[in-house]
Amino acid sequence: MKFMALVSGGKDSFFNIHHCLSQRHELIALANLYPPKAQDNDEIDSFMFQTVGHDVIDYYSQCLDVPLYRQEISGKSANQDLEYSITMNDEIEDLYQLLARVKEIHPEVRGVSCGAILSHYQRTRVENVCERLGLVSLTYLWQRDQMELMGEMCANGLDARLIKVAAIGLNEKHLGKSISEMYPILIKLNAMYQVHICGEGGEFETLVLDSPIFKKFKLEIREQQIIQHSNDDVYYLRLKLNLVPKEESSLPTLGRPILNAFSEEALEHIDKVSPIQVPNVSLLSLEVQAATTTNYEPCYKVVTTKRRVYINNLVSSASGGIVEQASEIFNKLKTILDENGVTFNDIQHVNMLLKDMSEFGQINKTYHTRFAGLFLPPSRICISTTLGSHDLQLSCVVLKNKGRKQGTHIRSISYWAPHNIGPYSQVRVDEVEKYKLATISGQIPLIPSLMELETTRDHFRESILALQHLDSVRKIVDIDEWAFIIGFITPEFPIDVALSTSKAYFEEYDGSLMDRMVIVTVPALPRGARVEWGAQAFSNKVSMYENDDGEDEEDPIDSQKGELIIGSKDCQMKLGVYFTNDFEQIKNIAVAGQYQQVFTPYENTSQFKDFDFDLLPVFGVYDSMGTHYKYCVIQKVEYN
Repeated sequence: MKFMALVSGGKDSFFNIHHCLSQRHELIALANLYPPKAQDNDEIDSFMFQTVGHDVIDYYSQCLDVPLYRQEISGKSANQDLEYSITMNDEIEDLYQLLARVKEIHPEVRGVSCGAILSHYQRTRVENVCERLGLVSLTYLWQRDQMELMGEMCANGLDARLIKVAAIGLNEKHLGKSISEMYPILIKLNAMYQVHICGEGGEFETLVLDSPIFKKFKLEIREQQIIQHSNDDVYYLRLKLNLVPKEESSLPTLGRPILNAFSEEALEHIDKVSPIQVPNVSLLSLEVQAATTTNYEPCYKVVTTKRRVYINNLVSSASGGIVEQASEIFNKLKTILDENGVTFNDIQHVNMLLKDMSEFGQINKTYHTRFAGLFLPPSRICISTTLGSHDLQLSCVVLKNKGRKQGTHIRSISYWAPHNIGPYSQVRVDEVEKYKLATISGQIPLIPSLMELETTRDHFRESILALQHLDSVRKIVDIDEWAFIIGFITPEFPIDVALSTSKAYFEEYDGSLMDRMVIVTVPALPRGARVEWGAQAFSNKVSMYENDDGEDEEDPIDSQKGELIIGSKDCQMKLGVYFTNDFEQIKNIAVAGQYQQVFTPYENTSQFKDFDFDLLPVFGVYDSMGTHYKYCVIQKVEYN
C-alpha cells in the first residue's frame, strides 16, 4: 500500500513509518500541521498535535527523500469528545484539508501513518479523517507495551532527543538527551511516579535526529536554547540544526510475533491437555441434514425488560434477493425501535445470519448505510447457517439507557487485533448501576497487520489466534470476567481442537467458565475462516460503602451449574447456559419476558414457534467436554 505519513518530528511518528516500511508499504509523502506564524513561542495548546520543534520539519523531506506538505493550524481543539464529528473551526478540519490536498496531488495514496500508542482521542480523529477521504489509518504502535516499545526504538537506531519536559522527575538537565540515555531513567520514574515511559501522558516530547529510515541525510544540533514555559515545571529546547550527509544502510525489518507470549504458552500447553473425543460428523451428513429440514418460517419476537429491548428473528419474504430482504428487515427494525422509544444508535449488539456467506459483501454494504456515522455502532456476530426460504435473519439487543456510550470501534491497521471489516464495534459495553456487560464481536484468525487469515493451516494456531483477539478486545475496555464463550466452527474444523485450545487458553479462570462455553458447527464464516470466537464479559461494580461490615448483604440468588450471577442487591442478572436433549426441559427453564437464545439444528426450530426465543439454527451443538446435544439455551434473567 502506498501511504503518506503524519509527522510531528517526534519518535512515535517516525518509528511507525519504520514499521509501515517493514510491512512493505511504500512511503509517498509527509504531512505536517504547524502553529500560526504569529505565535510567540514554539507550541500551542493542541490536544492533538505536537508543535514543539515544528520549525525543523522541513529537513525531514530531504532525510526521507519524499515531498513534505504542511498546513497551518487555524482551528482550536473545539470538539473534545472522545469520538470526533465534523466541527467548524476545529483543528481536525485543518488535518482534513491537509490530507485531502496530499491525496489530490498523489491519488495513488491509500494509507496514512499515525504514531498513536494509547490515545483513543488521537486515533479516532485520524480514523474520522481517513474514513471521509477513503483512506486507511496505519497505527502499528497501537496498544504496545511502553517499556518494550521504547526498548525496541533504542535497539533499532532511532536517535530521538528530549526537547520538552513536563513531569515529576524530569527537568531542564534532561533536555537534549537521547532516548537511549533516558531509557533507564524513565523506567525508574515509571516505578516511582507512574511516569509513562513513552511520554503518553505528556511527560515529555522528542525530536528525531536520525533513523534507519533516513536515506542520505541526518540532523545535527548546532545550537540549543532552553526556554522556560509560563508553567515553572515545563521546559523546552529551541534548536538550530544542520543537515549532514549519512551513509545509506540496509533497513532493519521490524514486526511483531502473530501470537503473544500468553498465546504461545497456551499453545504449548495444549499437548498437556487431555485429548477430547467427539463424534465424527462428516460434511456429507451435514449437507444431507440441511437438505431434509422442515421449512419453518420464524416470526419476529420482541422481549422488553426494564433496561433492554431484545428484537429476535427478523426475516423477510421479499423477492429479489438478500438486498431487498435486508431493506425490508431494516424497515421492520426501525418500526419496532420507534415503537419502543429507541433508535439505531441505541443498539448494542447484532446477530446476523446469512444463508450464503458469498453474499456477505452485499449485505455489508446495506448494513453500512444503516449504521455508518454512528459513534460506537453495535458489536456483531455474523455466520452462515440454514435459514429455510430466507436469505437473512437479524436479531439485536437494544439499550434503553441513554447514558454515555462505551466500547471500542477501531478502524486502524495495527498489530493489536483486527480492525473492523464492517460498520461494527469490536466491543460495546452496557453499564448499569451494579455491573458492566460487554458484547464482543466475533473474532476470526486474521493476522492484524495484514488483515489476512492465518495461512499455516494449523488448526490449533487458528483457534488460539482468534481467542487472543477476543481477549485483547475484552482487555481494552477493562472488563474483568467472562460471562460465556461461543465457538463457531465449520464442518472441516476439528471440534476437539476448538475444545482443547479454549480449555488451554482459559484455564487460568474459574473452572465454572467451561460450563458456560458452547461450541456449534455452522456451514461457513466470514472471509472463509474455519473458526470464530464470540463472547460476553462483565465487571461487577462494588460501592466503597457496600459490604464493608456485612450489613448491606442480601441472600444470594440461587445458582446452579452453568449459571452466573452478575451485579448485586437490586440490580442483578442471572445468566445461564443450559445443554439438553429434552425439549420438555426447555419448557421448564423458559422464563417469560426475559432474553433466551437457543442453538439447535434447523429441523428443531419449529418447536419454538410459541416461544419468544432468539433462534440460531446450527448443524451441531457441543459442551466443553465434547458432548453432543440437541439444544443449548443461553438465558438472561434480569432482577431489577
